Amino acid sequence: MAAAVALREQNTVAGAAASSRDEVLARYRRLRDISKRHHSKVLDFLSRDAVLHQARRLGLTLGKVLVLDSLDVMTLAFDLAIHTAPTDRSRAIDRYARSARLAPGSDEAIVLEAMRRARFSIVRVARRHEAAGLILSDMFRRIELWLVDEGLESSVPDGSVLATRLYRPDGFSMTAGVLVPIDLELMEDALAEVPLLLRKRPAEVPDDRRFAEAIYRVAIASGIMEQVAYRDPPDDTG
Repeated sequence: MAAAVALREQNTVAGAAASSRDEVLARYRRLRDISKRHHSKVLDFLSRDAVLHQARRLGLTLGKVLVLDSLDVMTLAFDLAIHTAPTDRSRAIDRYARSARLAPGSDEAIVLEAMRRARFSIVRVARRHEAAGLILSDMFRRIELWLVDEGLESSVPDGSVLATRLYRPDGFSMTAGVLVPIDLELMEDALAEVPLLLRKRPAEVPDDRRFAEAIYRVAIASGIMEQVAYRDPPDDTG
């Protein structure tokens, strides 16, 4: 029974049955703009050394110099620096949240709290949502999620498998800004780099910060990130 309750709490697939596409996208765009402002501000809580440390662990440095084929791959280092930390350190997203002065219950406060709870996930695109966005199947946690993301909806076919970080500011989930296309071989290579993860229950694996780091490192080394470009979709609201 507890497992069924947990599934209902996390499964947001049916949340927009009564909402039109325009309503969903209008809400998504507002929350996306707020999240972008939060993301910009949280960068002030990152030290250069912290970012270099993550870049080094991803194989993106030579000594203290960044060696990049594309600036887009630095998104992965920033993701780790913002959303993860060793057990004896605080996360940048939490340090920012403690400093923010936001009205309780405001969209700004809701989005920031959701961003603090963002979770790394390996997902498969199951189908399109009837209103807007995609239905994702979380391959480790065995739940379905409703993701609204205009860029992914227009460019990613059903059946695609992705590594991303998701948070839920409303009835739908959004990405925290990272996207890595993966396959079974890449996932197996990442797990082989951190064999201790194989001792965990499947649902616990994505919550271990070492898993995201291994996925990112293997993806960069494989060259698959050359297929990814982070771009905002055109704004057609006006």
